[in-house]
Amino acid sequence: MSDDYPSLLRSEQMSLVQLFVPTEVAHDTVAELGELGNVQFKDLNPNVNPFQRSFVGEIRRVDEMGRRVRFFSTQIEQEKDVVPIRPLYDSAPLIAVGPRAPQAMDELDVTLAAHEQRLTQMNETYQKLSERTKELIEARHVLRETAVFFDKAQDHQTDIRTSFDDSSAPLLQHDDRENQYSVGTGVQFDLEFVAGTIERVRVPTFERVLWRVLRGNLYMNHTDIVEPFVDPVTGAETRKNVFIIFAHGDALLAKIRKVAESMGATLYPIDANADKRSESLREVEGRLEDLQNVLYNTGSSRRTELTKIGESLRSWQDVVRKEKLIYETLNLFNFDVRRKTLIAEGWVPTRDITTIQLALRHATEESGTSVPPILHELRTQKTPPTFNRTNKFTEGFQTIMDSYGVASYQEVNPGLFAVITFPFLFAVMFGDIGHGFIIFVAALYMILAERKLARVDLGEIMGQFFYGRYIILLMGLFSMYTGLMYNDIFSKSLHIWHSAWDFPSNTTDTKLVGIDNGHRYSFGLDPGWHGADNNLVFVNSYKMKMSVVLGVIHMTFALCLQFPNHLKFKRPIDIYANFIPQMIFLQSIFGYLVICILYKWSVDWSNATTQPPSLLNMLISMFLSPGKVDPSEQLYAGQPFVQVVLLLLAAICVPWLLITKPYLAWKDMHKIKEQGYVSISGEGDGNGIHRNSSDEVLEGEEEGNGRDIAEDGDNGEHEQHDFGEVVIHQVIHTIEFCLGCISHTASYLRLWALSLAHAQLSEVLWSMTLEAWLEPNGVFDWIVLIVMGVFWFVLTVFILCLMEGLSAFLHALRLHWVEANSKHFEGGGYAFTPLTFANPDSKE
Repeated sequence: MSDDYPSLLRSEQMSLVQLFVPTEVAHDTVAELGELGNVQFKDLNPNVNPFQRSFVGEIRRVDEMGRRVRFFSTQIEQEKDVVPIRPLYDSAPLIAVGPRAPQAMDELDVTLAAHEQRLTQMNETYQKLSERTKELIEARHVLRETAVFFDKAQDHQTDIRTSFDDSSAPLLQHDDRENQYSVGTGVQFDLEFVAGTIERVRVPTFERVLWRVLRGNLYMNHTDIVEPFVDPVTGAETRKNVFIIFAHGDALLAKIRKVAESMGATLYPIDANADKRSESLREVEGRLEDLQNVLYNTGSSRRTELTKIGESLRSWQDVVRKEKLIYETLNLFNFDVRRKTLIAEGWVPTRDITTIQLALRHATEESGTSVPPILHELRTQKTPPTFNRTNKFTEGFQTIMDSYGVASYQEVNPGLFAVITFPFLFAVMFGDIGHGFIIFVAALYMILAERKLARVDLGEIMGQFFYGRYIILLMGLFSMYTGLMYNDIFSKSLHIWHSAWDFPSNTTDTKLVGIDNGHRYSFGLDPGWHGADNNLVFVNSYKMKMSVVLGVIHMTFALCLQFPNHLKFKRPIDIYANFIPQMIFLQSIFGYLVICILYKWSVDWSNATTQPPSLLNMLISMFLSPGKVDPSEQLYAGQPFVQVVLLLLAAICVPWLLITKPYLAWKDMHKIKEQGYVSISGEGDGNGIHRNSSDEVLEGEEEGNGRDIAEDGDNGEHEQHDFGEVVIHQVIHTIEFCLGCISHTASYLRLWALSLAHAQLSEVLWSMTLEAWLEPNGVFDWIVLIVMGVFWFVLTVFILCLMEGLSAFLHALRLHWVEANSKHFEGGGYAFTPLTFANPDSKE
């Protein structure tokens, strides 16, 4: 029945299949199986170099197409204005299978190459135009600033720049020497000059270097260029200054030019004549205007090209990704040259074989050939991969369990039970009706809008929340349930039913004592405890004992999952040697503690003759003083005898665990040896007989001489080695289990600690924000109440729901991974990773 109705209890039954695929239909067959997504192919060419396989040329071609597609994507991302990209579901599909598939791929290759060539040319042209535009803008600034400088020189005496150091005096030291250069109305300089632009951050260094190199024999002036220069490739902004340097002599000018070029400055030839400068400025502005028009048109053409590429980019990415996966898969196949057939092997779910056969038939029809691929199921002793078929509801829970480790093939899957236990243990730590409702509504919104949100890039953090939306939904639902049990909503209590406690209002005592009115609160914690002085003491004791009870129940259930595993894998020895003694050991100590907790809760100690005993001290005395119980602290009649019996059972279970399985293994080994069976492993290391031994030896085995062969070939090392492994493994397993029972039970106290911390933090937040403003008397009080209400809600969401929720999530995760899974989980499997096009690993 389990084969007909597979479930999450165990992984799917897998089959090893062999495919004989004709070469003409190989591409379409793999494409069809990739769309189906349920075949994990094996590499039949493990010793062949990846560069020597059959489809290396096709992969290189697809890689080149992928490079072009990535280039387009990068160019679109670097564009300042957003370029619209049509989503894949809205794009026209490219037909990459069937008789026209090679022609379609050739056309796509040509299309991508043409787009790349045009875009590359546009980029180069745009870059060259941008560089030329920048040079003209710099030249315009240089002409303007030099004109301003010369205009000032007509009306004012030249300012002499002082040196940064006093190592030398300037060339133009005396005012009377400056005046001798002025003739008539114009300004005629006997000194020559160099003008250009330089980055602003380098100006101080430039000045110092020139001053020291030329020993002060220069005059320099510089001004800032207001607008920054933007690199068309990197988009980086650079701010520059215009400088003009006066000096005398060709040698000094040559030094100035060398220093300027070495520091990245750009020099421009500026004429000293004002008319020629004006003419050059008009010429530069005219050329700049024409160049900017050409640059704008080039940018528009480039954006048009990118917009056209964006229309088909997603479909190109999808086709390239699929083609690469197809050819990488085809390289795993073995090529039969004589039959012109590809031979493939792979693991498939057994119940999907019929679906796969239909897919193979469909691939044959699509390719237009008459020779279909042949599927043949193989018998094998190899361990299949582990595949748990999930849906969008169970996927998140299964992923949590798989993060701990992949279960063995057909082992009981803890992911099935985590659907209930995980959100419940989370809710025990997070229990609050209000907080649970907030995360429940958030998860419900993500579920109702999942189609729209699935198409949006939510980012890494929000994407994780969206992936676990069904986990969050159940966590919120269970948190509301446990909040109802704790009678806690935003640190307040609900009075749904009649309280069991009455507090007299006509008394003059400062301390009120509750009076039992005979009622019992129907569900959850009585609201009478809220605000009581001994509330924390009561809730502390209640939640601590509850966490122990839940922990032992959870561990017992996890331990019980061993039993179906032992039955499935036909290991009756493990049932008697591991499962039964472990269950007895756990229940004789901690199961007994749970029963005592429940019994202590059921007793009315107000009418009892003895005081309620401390269960912790009782458990310690059970080990330190067996058979002795103080009558004043006795929980029930016959307690000493029961505790001695339980202690003896626990003591017996330790050697039972240590000895039974190694003894049975040793007994089986000797039984096999006495029957004359030998190993036929092929290592030839003394542990058995060579499998490829001579015919005489094999004939001797068949004629009854197996005992002699065993005596000759087996010197006892193999037996000692195997037996030693069993003993060491069992000793470690026993110590780990016995000590783990104690530490794991104590670990479940985190349920009590986090629940208490969450409730106290919620109460502190309420008292520090809203409590003082709940009775407003004026407009100001109402405004403060609204502000504090918003502040309280924001802190509740971000601190109590997100941060505390994440903390409770991690602790619930640890309880499942360590405390529960260590009781039954074997692991050691490997995940089923089929060829699939559904979830791409890359964004090509």
